[in-house]
Amino acid sequence: MRLALLGCGTVGGEVVRLLHEQSADLAARIGAPIEIAGIAVRRPGRDRGDLPVDPALFTTDALGLVKRDDVDVVVEVVGGIEPARGWLVEALRAGKSVVTANKALLAEDGAALHDAAAEGGGDLYYEASVAGAIPLLRPLRESLHGDRITRVTGIVNGTTNFILSAMDATGAGFAEALEEATELGYAEADPTADVEGFDAAAKAAILASLAFHTRVGAADVHREGITEVTAADVASAKAMGCTIKLLCIAARGADAAGRETVSVRVHPAMIPRTHPLAGVGDAFNAVFVEAEAAGQLMFYGRGAGGAPTASAVLGDVVAVARNRLAGVRAASESAYADLSVRPMGEALTRYHISLDVTDRPGVLAAVAGVFARHDVSIATVRQGSAAAGTSGAGRGDDAELVIVTHVAPDAALAATVGELRGLDIVRSVTSVLRVEGGL
Repeated sequence: MRLALLGCGTVGGEVVRLLHEQSADLAARIGAPIEIAGIAVRRPGRDRGDLPVDPALFTTDALGLVKRDDVDVVVEVVGGIEPARGWLVEALRAGKSVVTANKALLAEDGAALHDAAAEGGGDLYYEASVAGAIPLLRPLRESLHGDRITRVTGIVNGTTNFILSAMDATGAGFAEALEEATELGYAEADPTADVEGFDAAAKAAILASLAFHTRVGAADVHREGITEVTAADVASAKAMGCTIKLLCIAARGADAAGRETVSVRVHPAMIPRTHPLAGVGDAFNAVFVEAEAAGQLMFYGRGAGGAPTASAVLGDVVAVARNRLAGVRAASESAYADLSVRPMGEALTRYHISLDVTDRPGVLAAVAGVFARHDVSIATVRQGSAAAGTSGAGRGDDAELVIVTHVAPDAALAATVGELRGLDIVRSVTSVLRVEGGL
């Protein structure tokens, strides 16, 4: 089996190393040896240390490499939308099998890749695109195909999980925790894709597509990052017996007209410390799946890094190579349900709201009236804040109210916060966070 590798950075280098170190085992598992036909890179002459590969295999002509007749499998670990999309569409249309870790491309235009695979008759596998080495996508695509998945909730970005875990453990602010993550190599020099939720949103789209048999793209995912999460938010969560995580949430449910739809969102949220995801610390990932027959399942492990991601890539390579030798292909894309995606305003959630208010009689009644006008039920009200160093007492002419709501449509909750901001008695709305997982 002849393999073309597109990209030889951190992940690509580990793919080469594993192919070399495990060549005999891989050949036994597949039924034929794997040979590297070529490696497309931008700088063929770059020093790659002791990487066990013939320098003559390097080329800058990625498109020419995937077009070669002697290539059976194309592995793409370059990332980005273009030119990767063009390379992979060309390979798939030519009947080659493709293994990719490109979450951004799959979320942006996975439809083009699936259509090209159907046209050419090859396989498209992408286990490494979500949660690194954690076996997650194949269980969703195959193991749970006899079941009905109702909800997927996950921590799928290691950088943000490290930052929020550090804030929870030390009381540090976001900037300090981000600096530590950068020093330790968990955060990129430009961490925007991680801390603003773009990376998690791409993964949420992939998970929702598989779980609900519906094409979901990155544009369908409501996205919020963690840059506004403060040390005071973390302390307030602790006071409630919660922790804050950046969650991707994909859920099946009915819209206002009773039609079945899906909701897909990424945002920071408080979850009880008793929830299975609450104990996921450091840069680990975990995904919590709920299905009608199987019940609750959790997948946990390292979600990033060269070796874990390469492990997932090689698992896919074994699968597609076996299929090619057997003259078969894997099940094609399952998008038969074709469910519409509910707007974020219709998603059912809960809010944790912190208000600085004027400390005088009638304030609580006025605030409660705003919630009532928007048909939002209040679950708990607390005056003062552990984060602010108060204990139920006012602060001069000011007081702090911490309100947690019952479940309501996000649009009603947002409208409530909007009206609260306009009240004379409300000095400021200091924090708004969603609450998930039940309390």
